[in-house]
Amino acid sequence: MNILLVDGYNIIGAWPELRQLKDKDLPAARDLLIEKMAEYKAYTGYHIIVVFDAHLVQGIEKKTKDHTVEVIFTRENETADERIEKLAKSLNNIKTQIHVATSDFTEQWAIFGQGALRKSARELRNEMLEIERNIKQDVKHIQGKKPTTRIQISDDVMEIFEKWRRGER
Repeated sequence: MNILLVDGYNIIGAWPELRQLKDKDLPAARDLLIEKMAEYKAYTGYHIIVVFDAHLVQGIEKKTKDHTVEVIFTRENETADERIEKLAKSLNNIKTQIHVATSDFTEQWAIFGQGALRKSARELRNEMLEIERNIKQDVKHIQGKKPTTRIQISDDVMEIFEKWRRGER
């Protein structure tokens, strides 16, 4: 199983479209990141955990499941980096490959020590853009296919049926 741990605010600060949105509406930027990670999950099959620092959302530690993505807001005196390190250590086993998405250089070195692989924010964004392109192509391809019938019908008969369907005579 592949698990992707995402340093939420680090990614928001690194992706231009999320950074712009964050300046106007931080909750919307978080939601958009979670949506994109849900698409990533659907396309790759990875288990996704997005970790946000609690200092921007006051209160107690909180875990939710949003769009099939696990979202964690850390405890008040805990950073996302600390939580990600703990998760990388606790989730790592012989059947699991941990990937950590962050551009924090110190964090990247720390997770290497836990046996996890790193993805920079830029790498994750490029993967996400490629996934979005592939999804658009797949949708276009599916929409372009002519529906097939179980019975072979000539084009003339198909035209008559189409006129009937539209209420034309």
